[in-house]
Amino acid sequence: MSENHLLFVCHANICRSPMAERLSRLAADRRPGLRAAVIRFASAGTHARPGAPIHPPAAWVLGQLGADGSGLGSRTLTASLVQQSTVVLTATRGQRAAVATLMPSAVRRVFTLRQFARLASRLDAECLADVPAASRLKALVAETPRARASRQPVALDDDDLADPVNGTLDDVWRCALEIQCSLDRIWTLIEPSR
Repeated sequence: MSENHLLFVCHANICRSPMAERLSRLAADRRPGLRAAVIRFASAGTHARPGAPIHPPAAWVLGQLGADGSGLGSRTLTASLVQQSTVVLTATRGQRAAVATLMPSAVRRVFTLRQFARLASRLDAECLADVPAASRLKALVAETPRARASRQPVALDDDDLADPVNGTLDDVWRCALEIQCSLDRIWTLIEPSR
């Protein structure tokens, strides 16, 4: 059975990308159809200080949502991490550009999280109907450029996920819920229909 690797990237790898990683793991634990997709989740930061702990409010919010925020230590984005990833989902367009600069050959599988969720949700679920669960993430990545080509662009800021690190606890909550909403749109397509 082949594995898929989904890499989340933000600036310091202490808030947005680790929240996305842990919320994804929680979803896989709770959704058997997603578990069947055999996805490994990881995160990194374009400017991470290796080993830095998760932002305490982010860890608290994860706990409130039922996800485990413990044991996380930041790591710096590398070409190796990008190369082994099926798809790379970044918090912002600037980080998407940084990933593409680090590894230009990966540009077709690098999106912001919100962009990928928006584009993927515009695809007809039937395009994945005959695809085995373990291949659905790869198929979704391959199909998403078709959705990008057929739709009007959105305002640039609509694809960015604001960094809540210097904000309030409400900002962290809002960010976590935006992440969860985007992820749910993606998981709906990856899970086999019932």
